[in-house]
Amino acid sequence: MLEILYQDDVLVAVNKPAGMLVHRSWLDRHETQFVMQTLRDQIGQLVYPIHRLDRPTSGVLLFALNSEIANLLCQQFQQKQTEKQYLAVVRGYVTGHGKIDYPLKIQLDKIADKFSQQDKAPQSAVTFYEGLQTVEMPYGVGRYATSRYSLVRLVPKTGRKHQLRRHMKHIFHPILGDTQYGDLH
Repeated sequence: MLEILYQDDVLVAVNKPAGMLVHRSWLDRHETQFVMQTLRDQIGQLVYPIHRLDRPTSGVLLFALNSEIANLLCQQFQQKQTEKQYLAVVRGYVTGHGKIDYPLKIQLDKIADKFSQQDKAPQSAVTFYEGLQTVEMPYGVGRYATSRYSLVRLVPKTGRKHQLRRHMKHIFHPILGDTQYGDLH
């Protein structure tokens, strides 16, 4: 059962748990649980996803309850009239705010992009960040005597694959728990 955060006659927002796919994909045929189908069964009507979150990402996921509203909201996202914001806990101290303007090379899926050109040029990628809170814990990690973390607000201005995770790694503040772009601690 999904936690419904908001619902009216045309929209429903849910708390997507980490590890769950938004919808079915032929790349993940073995998966049996999806947010879209779970929500449809839970509220008893068709739902239309407005955006997606990566499988390892938890957060608010917005669905329309009819295709017309879905089309309108998707257009707003495409025309940059709607902004996504993310909160993340990262390694180290992030204070103040800034802009990460670091082009990202397209990451191809092993199966889906098997026949795609492998050496594409990096694409523009921009993320704004703001350090909200810091904490230091008396537990050693690796070569460090203590553990330092920051809560940051991330606002992507482009939508590249794993953009936030890759950008935070680029500025040496990987997202906590990200074993692909961060570390195992």
